[in-house]
Amino acid sequence: MTNASAVYKKLIKPLFFLFKPETAHHISMTLLNFMTSIPGVRSVFRSVFRYTHPALEREVMGLRFRNPVGLAAGFDKDGKYAHAMSALGFGFIEIGTVTPKAQPGNPKPRLFRLPPSEGLINRMGFNNDGVEALASRLKKRGKPDCIIGGNIGKNKVTPNDLAHEDYRRCFHVLFPFVDYFVVNVSSPNTPGLRELQEKEPLSALLQMLQDENRKKSEQKPILLKIAPDLTNSQLDDIIQIVRETRLAGVIATNTTIARDHLREPATEIEAIGAGGLSGQPLKDRATEVIRYLADKSGGAFPIIGVGGIQNPEDAAEKLRAGASLVQVYTGMVYEGPGIVRKINKYLASRQKSPA
Repeated sequence: MTNASAVYKKLIKPLFFLFKPETAHHISMTLLNFMTSIPGVRSVFRSVFRYTHPALEREVMGLRFRNPVGLAAGFDKDGKYAHAMSALGFGFIEIGTVTPKAQPGNPKPRLFRLPPSEGLINRMGFNNDGVEALASRLKKRGKPDCIIGGNIGKNKVTPNDLAHEDYRRCFHVLFPFVDYFVVNVSSPNTPGLRELQEKEPLSALLQMLQDENRKKSEQKPILLKIAPDLTNSQLDDIIQIVRETRLAGVIATNTTIARDHLREPATEIEAIGAGGLSGQPLKDRATEVIRYLADKSGGAFPIIGVGGIQNPEDAAEKLRAGASLVQVYTGMVYEGPGIVRKINKYLASRQKSPA
């Protein structure tokens, strides 16, 4: 355990866990923003959390990543913390999910810790300031010093037959400010959204975005983020759609509606109610999906692996299964920001990616 990890687990984590999860997130990110704005402190953060090695560098989707560890979407929905988070050693940061219009999301409480299982349940509901506010913020502050992805979705009030217009608007408004896009049709917290994962509407949506992409003087990679709850038949459809639309890749996976591998009493889980489960309980299923996609497609497209990465071995397992890159979210909550350096140091010690 690195010193940063030890300090987080012994001092910082117990303090933050005294607060409700959403409050703790706001406090921690506000503090990080403030501290990294102090002259000289940002350099200290980089020296503590970053780990660089030539073996970590990756070229994926035509983009050069300084390391394969990214921050998953949902942690920084509005691009408020991207500059500060870039000092923590990430090779890339995915902001969003963002929608055309600002929306408050679902009623609170909507984020729940499951400490015995090292998981989270959320039903945030795409709470964000809207794509115009995000683009304005990115334009004003400039690009952080790492690869930036834009995760786009639809507003809750937009019917599915008009969803393509929401994705189109987000794509065009964000285009100057991000390096790649992720189409999110797999969140369980927007009613009806997952219906867009069905073969026909998904093909039409992705083809529309690719057509818009080709109109640009310089195209940008577009990926699809999928749910871990898809059947093998549905995953076969995903592979076919990715090939037909020439999509850049897939992010596997989003949160799950399943409640498997939990250590909490069933009554506690029932009391929490609906939402997407992330963290350690999702680890095995996310890896299964990655392996299936990689094997059945013959490695035809890049996969970004996410779901249950709590330590370096978990990250290496995703890479061995067929992922080109990995992302963390819940692991940051339970292990602290030191997890990024630990993963990168472990991968570098093996001299090459185990993918």
